[in-house]
Amino acid sequence: MLSASSIAWIGAIFLAAGFVKGVVGMGLPTVAMGLLAVTMPPAEAAALLLIPSLVTNLWQLFTGPAFGALCRRLWTMMAGIMLGTVAGAGVLTGAHAGAASVGLGAALVLYAILGLFKLSFTTPARHEALMSPLVGVATGLVTGATGVFVVPAVPYLQSLRLEKEDLVQALGLSFTVSTAALAIGLFRTGALASPAAQLTGSILALLPALAGMFIGQALRQAMGVETFRKVFLVGLLTLGVYLVLEALR
Repeated sequence: MLSASSIAWIGAIFLAAGFVKGVVGMGLPTVAMGLLAVTMPPAEAAALLLIPSLVTNLWQLFTGPAFGALCRRLWTMMAGIMLGTVAGAGVLTGAHAGAASVGLGAALVLYAILGLFKLSFTTPARHEALMSPLVGVATGLVTGATGVFVVPAVPYLQSLRLEKEDLVQALGLSFTVSTAALAIGLFRTGALASPAAQLTGSILALLPALAGMFIGQALRQAMGVETFRKVFLVGLLTLGVYLVLEALR
C-alpha cells in the first residue's frame, strides 16, 4: 500500500511528464521512467507508465493525417519493436534491476547528447527496407530493458525527413506499439506481480498525465519551445548520469 507522500510524488511526476509531452510532443515515458526509477525498481515504474503512455500516444497517433500510409511504410519497424521489446523485457525483473537502471541512465544520456548537439542524419529511401526492422529491434531491446522508447527510434524517424504532422503521428505510432509490447513483455516475464493493483495505479497516474499534457499544450504558444527543449535535455542528461552512478555504486 502506497503512502500519501508516495502517491503525491507519483502524481507530481506524471504531471511533469505530461507537461513535457504537451510542450514538445514527446518525453512522457522518458521523464516518468527517469524520475520513478530513482525511488522504485524499473519494473514497477514501467507498470505505472503503461496506461498514461498508451492513452496519450493513441491520442497523438489518431489525430494525425496519414495513419494508413505510415503503417504501410513503417510496419517492419513496428514488428521489430514488438519482437525486441518482448525479448528484452526480462532485464526489468528484480534480479536485474541494477543493470536496468544503468541502461536507463545510459539511454537518457545518449538521447540528451543527441538532442543538445543536434546530431542528425538522413536515411535515403532505398535504405529504409534494411534500416527499419533493424532500428525497430534495437528500439525494442532498449524499451524492454529500460522502459524508454526514444533510442534509436526518434533519431531514425527524424532522419526520414517526414512532414511535421507526419513525424508527430509516426512518433505516436512507434510509442503506442512500444507501450503495448512492453505490457506484453512485463506480463510474460511475471513482472506484473499484482496486475489488478498495478493497472489501477497506472489508471490513476493517467489523470495527472492528462492534466499536465493539457497545461503543456496551453503554454506551448506562450514560451520558447527551443529554450524549453534545451532545459529539458540538460535535465535528462543530469538525471541519466545520476542513475548510472547510483546503480554502479
